[in-house]
Formats: sequence, C-alpha cells, structure tokens
Amino acid sequence: MSREISLAEVKKHNKADDLWVVIEDKVYDLTKFKQEHPGGEDSLISVAGRNGTREFLDVGHSQEAREIMKKFLIGNLAAADIKKKGAVGCREIGLAVGAIILGMALVYAIKRGIAKN
Repeated sequence: MSREISLAEVKKHNKADDLWVVIEDKVYDLTKFKQEHPGGEDSLISVAGRNGTREFLDVGHSQEAREIMKKFLIGNLAAADIKKKGAVGCREIGLAVGAIILGMALVYAIKRGIAKN
C-alpha cells in the first residue's frame, strides 16, 4: 500500500460512521469492522481519527488480529507526521545508572548481612 495519508486527513474521520485509525504508522478504515471488533465498538470509537498504537499494543492483539487488520489497511501515515524516535536523553541515562548503583548497593548489603549471620 503506497498511499500516503496525512494525520490531518485521519483526524477528519473520527466518528462511528467514518472511523479511521493509525496503528504503527499505518492507516486503517475500521468503519465496517467496528461491530465485529471483539473489544466492542467503543474501544475503536475512542481512538477514531487519531493514533491508536499505544492502545492497540497495550491490549496485546494476537497474530490473527494483525492478519484481519490487513483487510482494512488504506495507506501509510505521511512521513512528515511520523514521530521520530529521539536519542536517549540524559534523564534516562541517569535513571539507568542510578538503578544500577542502587542494585549493587542492595546486593552488597544483603551479602554483608548474610556474612554476619
């Protein structure tokens, strides 16, 4: 599927009778699927006209669900609207280093406590 669809276009299709959703940078027209959706219509309507990737992944859809989705694929999200994954920031590095130090201190304290007994 080579059709590029902008997020602005997706946002126009945000109703139960006209329901487009972005999942993993692909655009799906789920208007005809909403009544068949095992999670109910409301779960699709809640992400209509926007990126529903997080909700989709949080539920943990099966491979079968991913196969069904292919029937409703209408295009790819426009490159300009795809969020780039940024580099790891200082905050994340600091948290990781802090967790490692805390873990090492905990192991040391436990070993020291066991050695005393």
